[in-house]
Amino acid sequence: MAPTNVRYQLSAAAAAGCSSPGESELRSLLQQRIMVLDGGMGTMIQQEKLEEEDFRGEEFKEHPLPLKGNNDLLSITQPAIIYKIHKEYLQAGADIIETNTFSSTSVAQADYGLEHLAYRLNRASAELARKAADDVTKQSGCKRYVAGALGPTNKTLSVSPSVEKPDFRNITFDELVEAYTEQARGLLDGGADILLVETIFDTANAKAALFAINLLFEKSYERKPIFISGTIVDRSGRTLSGQTGEAFVVSVSHAKPLCIGLNCALGATEMRPFIEAIGKSTTAFIICYPNAGLPNTFGGYDETPHVTASSLKEFAMDGLVNIVGGCCGTTPSHIRAIAEAVKQLQPRVPAADTFKDYLLLSGLEPFRIGPYTNFVNIGERCNVAGSRKFAKLIMAGQYEEALSIAKTQVEMGAQVLDINMDEGMLDGPTAMARFCNFIASEPDIARVPLCIDSSNFSVIEAGLKCCQGKCVVNSISLKEGEQEFLLRAATVKRYGAAVVIMAFDEEGQATDTARKVEICTRAYRLLVSKVGFDPNDIIFDPNILTIGTGMEEHNDYAVSFIRATKLIKETLPGARVSGGLSNLSFSFRGMEAIREAMHGAFLYHAIKDGMDMGIVNAGNLPVYDDIDKELLLLCENLIWNRDVDATDKLLAYAQNKGKGGKKVVQTDEWRRACVEERLEYALIKGIEKHVVDDVEECRAQVDRYKRPLHIIEGPLMNGMKVVGDLFGAGKMFLPQVIKSARVMKKAVGYLIPFMEKEREDMVAATGSAEEMDPYQGTIVLATVKGDVHDIGKNIVGVVLGCNNFRVIDLGVMVTCDRILREAVTQKADIIGLSGLITPSLDEMIYVAKEMERLGMTTPLLIGGATTSKTHTAVKIAPCYSSPVVHVLDASRSVVVCSQLLDEGVREEYWEDVKEEYEDVRQEHYDSLKDRRYLSLSEARQKALHVDWFSVPRPVRPQFLGTRVFDCYDLNSLLDFIDWKPFFDVWQLRGKYPNRGYPKIFNDKTVGVEARRLFDDAQLLLHRMIDSHSLKGRGLVGFWRAQSIGDDINVYNDDVTVHGDLKPIATFHGLRQQVEKDSSSSEPFLCISDFVAPVDSGVPDYIGMFAVGVFGAEELSQHFQTQGDDYNSIMVKALADRLAEAFAEELHVRVRKELWGYSSDEALQASDLHRVRYRGIRPAAGYPSQPDHTEKFTMWNLADVQEKTGIGLTESLAMTPAASVSGLYFSHPQASYFAVGKITKEQVGDYARRKEMTTAEVERWLAPILGYEQEA
Repeated sequence: MAPTNVRYQLSAAAAAGCSSPGESELRSLLQQRIMVLDGGMGTMIQQEKLEEEDFRGEEFKEHPLPLKGNNDLLSITQPAIIYKIHKEYLQAGADIIETNTFSSTSVAQADYGLEHLAYRLNRASAELARKAADDVTKQSGCKRYVAGALGPTNKTLSVSPSVEKPDFRNITFDELVEAYTEQARGLLDGGADILLVETIFDTANAKAALFAINLLFEKSYERKPIFISGTIVDRSGRTLSGQTGEAFVVSVSHAKPLCIGLNCALGATEMRPFIEAIGKSTTAFIICYPNAGLPNTFGGYDETPHVTASSLKEFAMDGLVNIVGGCCGTTPSHIRAIAEAVKQLQPRVPAADTFKDYLLLSGLEPFRIGPYTNFVNIGERCNVAGSRKFAKLIMAGQYEEALSIAKTQVEMGAQVLDINMDEGMLDGPTAMARFCNFIASEPDIARVPLCIDSSNFSVIEAGLKCCQGKCVVNSISLKEGEQEFLLRAATVKRYGAAVVIMAFDEEGQATDTARKVEICTRAYRLLVSKVGFDPNDIIFDPNILTIGTGMEEHNDYAVSFIRATKLIKETLPGARVSGGLSNLSFSFRGMEAIREAMHGAFLYHAIKDGMDMGIVNAGNLPVYDDIDKELLLLCENLIWNRDVDATDKLLAYAQNKGKGGKKVVQTDEWRRACVEERLEYALIKGIEKHVVDDVEECRAQVDRYKRPLHIIEGPLMNGMKVVGDLFGAGKMFLPQVIKSARVMKKAVGYLIPFMEKEREDMVAATGSAEEMDPYQGTIVLATVKGDVHDIGKNIVGVVLGCNNFRVIDLGVMVTCDRILREAVTQKADIIGLSGLITPSLDEMIYVAKEMERLGMTTPLLIGGATTSKTHTAVKIAPCYSSPVVHVLDASRSVVVCSQLLDEGVREEYWEDVKEEYEDVRQEHYDSLKDRRYLSLSEARQKALHVDWFSVPRPVRPQFLGTRVFDCYDLNSLLDFIDWKPFFDVWQLRGKYPNRGYPKIFNDKTVGVEARRLFDDAQLLLHRMIDSHSLKGRGLVGFWRAQSIGDDINVYNDDVTVHGDLKPIATFHGLRQQVEKDSSSSEPFLCISDFVAPVDSGVPDYIGMFAVGVFGAEELSQHFQTQGDDYNSIMVKALADRLAEAFAEELHVRVRKELWGYSSDEALQASDLHRVRYRGIRPAAGYPSQPDHTEKFTMWNLADVQEKTGIGLTESLAMTPAASVSGLYFSHPQASYFAVGKITKEQVGDYARRKEMTTAEVERWLAPILGYEQEA
């Protein structure tokens, strides 16, 4: 269909916007009581745990695309389930139920290949809801209503999916109107009482829906009440497309909604300030249906019915709401509690006169023009007919450069921005749409309303279709007769814009006062009485015409405008007056000082007589009192026609005084900073102008930036990190991030030729003919199977593309198989998964598991609205042994990807992430109040089951028993020292990319101190070793061993083990019991799982070690007595490092020689620190075996104290303090793990096995008890 320029007869009802019987009925109810809306449909559907075949039903059994997750389809394939959910909500107390049609547009259904079903889906869903409502109405005797839900679709009119093309849109206004028309038809035909346009994240999409609904009501359907509900995405108070709640209300109020409000994204507590703000901005009733709180770390909702109901009860008690209900996470229990909570409370009484005398406009922010608003500057320079510079740029296709003119206008004071593309050689509609789309990408400009200016109505419509805010149309007139005037006025009203009426009629342009007032009065009456225009949305332009032409008939033009303005304001209530100021002084082209003085003087008098606004060159208007007195007198004589020679005198003044005149000069203070700070500022503010020059300045500093890549990794990446921090803190919003990315793209684009030249030189120098990839890396992005949301993913893609990454976007609903297949085919360096809905989280877990099963090592990024760092750390990362990183938003994706692909820092970065995620996991588990545990028998059933006959037989150690090392060569340990913990002791930590040893020495903050400390340590370390002040002693031992349940029995020599053979010692294990995620197949581990069971018949072995560094305590005390605290601490820190290095080096010897199960191992020290070897050496008292009393068994078995001198204190700490001990396990599947919390059942079992009292075991295991101990 073609929704524009629709020809129809205006009905009286349409003109007046009369309410329908249904609206009158609801209005009456809403004045009497607070009504209740239902809760989350998706929440209830998820509880049904439906599978793919349930979604398909019989009809769609052979459909080629996956359908799981297409909840709307269930109205056809599982109608009984949907009917049941509706009925549950109605029986819980809902007065109004929503149809199951959130995604039932052809646009959204296209992702499932079901776009042809859109009408049927909506009709079937509405009929189901109608039946449920009617059935409960009959049962209860209380009428229930059906709201036809129109969701936002998965496309957006206000944000480009391509950062390289900010003007590009993947859907048009007309396409959305067509889709919404089809949806609304189905809903109305199915019996909906109300049309609810909901979850609005982009107001432009909602305006398309309202446009479609309005057309249907005007042409073929009885008018129904309209409800409108926006979505504020976070505490910034803005929609996803950047609008504030108040601006959103202004933008959609032309639809005359019975109710307006908010839903989704936030819980009631977080939503309150925004509901209050909306209530203060509208005369409509207020609807509020929040989520059940904010999503938890797993994408679910924890807020109880009581909490939600209590919050909404407060809203009601404070007079904020008329309709309340629930969105995501709410259930019939929530609705029952809400209905009960508000049952006796009075509804909000809408204000009858909110902004009654105001012209309300909006961009990203509201702009209210009231009785006491100062003169409104409408910026004039974005006009191809009025600015040669602007016209030249537009004609050359340099739209992004033309944006700088718009931005300057706003910065210089324009409160509204006039856009005009009327030029014979331009495709006006295309140019207007393109420039408006560019503006939408610039939040500093888009915050103000636009004035869509053209004498061609198709150009005006093209602009209106691109604007989410409430615009001004400039202009329409009566010059083509009343019928055309009324049609265009009705179309403007349908788009929700205010309108400028030029003082033209069928006879031509009005030049004198009487004709101006006559035409404006006629137009006013037609607009108010026949179109139903709000008088506050009417702006008259009585024509500012050129004076000083030398023609006598022109001399009164300025006087006539001012007098007509006064009369219009006195006789046409609510109307405003505007005008194009530059026409006035057209005779003095090129004499800017004269022209500006004329404008200043004219406005001074016109404003006093009621002129509200004008199209001006914002910033170039002089203050009336600052105009040269001689020049002011000449100008006023000309304006008021007081001197017949005024024109000649003004020309003479211009010739004598020259063209001078003081100009407003904009300073660039930030340009005085150092180049790194300038680049950071440019990235944050999105200023492209100087970025190439600044990058070149960096490139010239060869001593500082030896390679072009260093500029990207240094100042440019630092700037992007600041952008990410600001975005995360809510100080920047989405369009600004995209804008910053474009600056980055320009900077990187400039450096690419230099990097390519560098590559060529490297190839020539090495003689290699290998093709080198020009990109930083290849990244495959996909919205996972079952999810059709891709706006956030698209933004990530374009931001990464701007930073020289090759991005392969697989789209939405992408299966795991395709994601991984494409990743392999495209040689992806990183895979990014996106999802917005909760089921997507499970699919992400599945993808991670598949990557692990296939032995992939590609880093995996996780992002999307329902994802979180905690969910990633707890549920996804454990499924995949390679990097898994949660990316909070598009602005941070660049830094994360860069670190993962930088060979110099990725290992350390991933180690940092792993440590952080381990802390997150532990914090999460510690915070759980209702932790669930498996019984000990269940946990044992889910132990690690090893097929001992299919894996290689355990290797026999080179000897059994113990071997003592009395005076170990400490010099042999130096290469095994892990220096990172040493710097941690001294609280020295470098920042990316200078974390860890040895990169910490390059850190500008701690590098110098770290180097000094390290040099001191080296001197002292060598001195202590050379002087034999420190001595290394230890032992290692191996024994035959077999597991029995959670214990490991140890035997003498190479005996044949049978059930009756008595062990010489037993190591007791503790097993994990905390319930894992339902989708997890992870075993519940115990250290005994890594040793062959006694009944397997497979002989196995266990090892043990204890090592210590002696002499440190005495030496430390010596320094202490000398008052040398520095070296006293240094000795202990170095002894600790040597002891750990002793354990590391000895473990290498065990694996390669003494036990010999990895004789061909060849690993670097860094690999050892990252545990990249086979086997483990867990210590007693640590996560894999948290019981320190196991050291008694170790010491007794190996005579540790007698043979090495390493002792145990009463609390089972080792002496000397620089000591390490543990067990050795050789099995390939042996891994470190945390036992976690355990139940009283396991504690009792453990106490019996160890022959200790339960109280004694509880004392030693206190940190891991999953229950409160009895007093």
